[in-house]
Amino acid sequence: MKKEEKINYKIDSDVLKNYVEAINSIKEPMSRIKDQLNQLSKPMQELSKSLNNSMKPIIEASRVASNSLEPIKKIGEQLNESLKPIQEQLKSINTMSNAIKELSIKFPNEQSKILTDTIKQIMNVNNGMLSTRMIEPLNISRQYLSIMESNNDIEKVSRGIYLSPSAFEDSYFSFQQKYKKAIFSHMNALYFYGMTEEFPYNYTVTVPQSYHVDTVNEKCNVFYVSEDIYELGVVEIETPNGNKVRAYDKERCICDIIRSKGRMDSEQVKKTIKQYIQCKDKDIAKLSEYSKKMGINDKVMEMVGGSYYE
Repeated sequence: MKKEEKINYKIDSDVLKNYVEAINSIKEPMSRIKDQLNQLSKPMQELSKSLNNSMKPIIEASRVASNSLEPIKKIGEQLNESLKPIQEQLKSINTMSNAIKELSIKFPNEQSKILTDTIKQIMNVNNGMLSTRMIEPLNISRQYLSIMESNNDIEKVSRGIYLSPSAFEDSYFSFQQKYKKAIFSHMNALYFYGMTEEFPYNYTVTVPQSYHVDTVNEKCNVFYVSEDIYELGVVEIETPNGNKVRAYDKERCICDIIRSKGRMDSEQVKKTIKQYIQCKDKDIAKLSEYSKKMGINDKVMEMVGGSYYE
């Protein structure tokens, strides 16, 4: 690939940084809002049905409407709470959009160059990587990605994931961009914490029971769990390449390897538990809390407690 070109139409570095952080962090709150909007549609339908079919006096219809509005009010309150964490992120997205508009107004004949320079700058801030979802809020057509790819300005490494000429591919980041609900878990997550000497040649992830991952082509081990424990212990952690991905914390990983020890090397599980016990930042109270929620408290306490005295 050719050397990265000079960027002519620059956007303020803080605006870029805030935008990239917003896009990378906004996906989870938005998913919860979508679920709540789906819940909101049900009482709305009931309200419409009550009003349309009502042949009773206006007072009765009003009472029905009032009762139907109550669940809508409650869901509306939940929706407002969910919106709070993303208000700042939305501001960052709007600020970025305005910065591009200002450049377009100032240089009306350079629209294509402004947008390709914007893509390059986003990639520079995001450690040389870009997913198509990072340009969607800016209404930048994917056609520009195709043009840049044909000019060897960027390289497509997987569906919707692109790499700049100066960057090394971060396979963990690319994988999670492709499978957004996949959380790195078990020995794969413990590798990020330096708690295993074995390099994970295959990805190990945990997903909700209804989620699909192409295990044949992706070379990964997938663990399916119910929604009530899916996000238990989720944190953001840096990959060896410096990109942030979602993984489970140490306590959740210990619970997972004990829970799934039938699919793992028993000696490796024991060795990892001993290493966890030696960690200065271990949290036994949190470990106990997780194990109770996962229904494996006795197993976890038995194996962890036994390792204390070996």
